[in-house]
Amino acid sequence: MNKRFNRVDFLKVLGLGATALSMPGLILRCGGRAKRLNILLAISDDQSWPHAGAYGCDFVKTPAFDRIAEEGILFTHGYCPAPQCSPCRAALLTGRNIWQLEEAGTHASLFPGKYQVYPELLEASGYFVGYTGKPWGPGNWQDCGRKRNPAGQEFNRHSITADTSEIGSTDYAGNFKDFLEARPDGQPFCFWYGAREPHRTYEQGSGLRAGKKLEDVEVPPFLPDTKAVRSDLLDYALEIEWFDRHLARMLQILEDLGELDQTLLIVTSDNGMPFPRAKANLYEYGTHMPLAIRWGDRIRGGRTVDDLVSFIDLAPTFLEAAGLETPPTMTGRSLMKILDSSRSGRIDPEREYVLTGRERHTHTRPDNLGYPSRALRTAEYLYICNFKPDRWPAGDPPGYHDIDDYDSPSKAALIENVEEEEAQRLFDLAIGKRPAEELYAVENDPGCLHNLADDLAYERIRDNLHAELERVLTAQGDPRVLGYGDIFESYPRFNRMRDLEGFKEYGKYNPKFIQEGQYVPEHLLPESH
Repeated sequence: MNKRFNRVDFLKVLGLGATALSMPGLILRCGGRAKRLNILLAISDDQSWPHAGAYGCDFVKTPAFDRIAEEGILFTHGYCPAPQCSPCRAALLTGRNIWQLEEAGTHASLFPGKYQVYPELLEASGYFVGYTGKPWGPGNWQDCGRKRNPAGQEFNRHSITADTSEIGSTDYAGNFKDFLEARPDGQPFCFWYGAREPHRTYEQGSGLRAGKKLEDVEVPPFLPDTKAVRSDLLDYALEIEWFDRHLARMLQILEDLGELDQTLLIVTSDNGMPFPRAKANLYEYGTHMPLAIRWGDRIRGGRTVDDLVSFIDLAPTFLEAAGLETPPTMTGRSLMKILDSSRSGRIDPEREYVLTGRERHTHTRPDNLGYPSRALRTAEYLYICNFKPDRWPAGDPPGYHDIDDYDSPSKAALIENVEEEEAQRLFDLAIGKRPAEELYAVENDPGCLHNLADDLAYERIRDNLHAELERVLTAQGDPRVLGYGDIFESYPRFNRMRDLEGFKEYGKYNPKFIQEGQYVPEHLLPESH
């Protein structure tokens, strides 16, 4: 039967309902013409929250980020759901925590096709969707029935000469322009700018050669304060600035097109800096992210917001801002209440905490085992539950491969210089085994150096946070609290496998940990199984 659907029919087919027609973000008036909201997400790769000019950092220059923060909202407490690339990106795309995503909740595994992602939902409602640089990954989306990366259509054909030998040649801004030129007339866009910087490796000494100064560096308290570490941090800063320069070019492209003020701009990173006790850790420097949001005159700018927000809140925000309903499968909550406010400080009293977690990062233990942990961050405290405290959190010695396994002067400074008492203390903090429970008064201890979990003065706080974490993880169906957490150890890894003891087959499920009733594609089982 042939039938021409009008817009109401189309929305009903999508399951969005007629209420979407009246949503304020769906249609914007620009120059007398009605236009739908655009969305641009800019996400760097491995950048901790203090390292942007808007937060008062002196050794990193980020004028584009600072502009968005000044003309929009600077968030002081934005958190990634996991301190690793692919699990964090999967959580952002789906609006779900990593323990709700099966294989996608661990690093470099599969991305099950049954989980809806916001780019596909926006595309179904008429958006033109694409990405440049690093999308969801590393991992395998092809074996799950997906026809492309969950971030959208790829735009990566333009290259540029980079500042250093270790910065990639991708011309992110050029690819964004290419994407906009490919967009059908009158169609709103949703674009993912995923830089590969400041992920290691770095060209050592590049920051100094660019004119940066060692004395400007603020060394995190869990790292040795040496010339080599300071120089390493300057190399890291130089790559953040590369990300920011492309962002500035994108802002200019939008201004030239007259579309900047009808674009919801979000700038952040996927997880913390690639240094010991930061990336792949649930401490502040691993999960606390830079975050700024701008939306023309639609939101009041010049504000600083202290609410605790998570990346799982972004997908519902994008959908609501675009006039679409949030699927009930999404756990995150839209930030529109905060965006619509005119105030600074704490806006939404219901945002009492955020949750973070991690499973396997790299292949760094026999049998490809991970380091499962969950954390609850309130305005004052960070509580961490380590499910397997008998394991080495940074990976088994001597490699400690859960710290970036590249030429890292900061990692070398910890491992090679442990004769002195202070060096041994920092080594133990980054690499030593950890207790089952950790508690930090993070507002006074952002380096998470002083574990208060066994302090009797904090016993009630610890117990209350533990009980709330267990309650919400149970409600969200986390296998780690429901008695079958080893299912995470079964998931395949589509990235480097090392010559360690036990199971080490690339891209295969570990049959030792497959759970009863678990679905496993036959071609991803080891031949010996």
